[in-house]
Amino acid sequence: MQVKDVAAKLGFRVLAEGREQEVTGGYASDLLSDVIANAEEGCLWITVQRHLNIVAVAQLKKLAGIVISRGGEPDAPVLQRAAQEGLFVLASPEDTFTVAGRLYGLVRPGG
Repeated sequence: MQVKDVAAKLGFRVLAEGREQEVTGGYASDLLSDVIANAEEGCLWITVQRHLNIVAVAQLKKLAGIVISRGGEPDAPVLQRAAQEGLFVLASPEDTFTVAGRLYGLVRPGG
């Protein structure tokens, strides 16, 4: 399933448009070093972090995009950088646990 399809089905707001790619799973963490060490290519990263470094980490790991949980929204420079780099940034008012569960149910067979 493509990023925009996931966003539409789960009601995520698209804050920055990126290059479409297949969403292969999700990863939930607020520690950048944890994401660097463990997130897999094609995942949507769920976090409350909103600073510029999230864009660099998502690019490094070739993630499908970032979902900001709990209604957070990065500042304009972060969103501009994400769009320049072709990275989706999505937002959900729900907490990380709920977002992760809903994403799992959507992208995992039998989830």
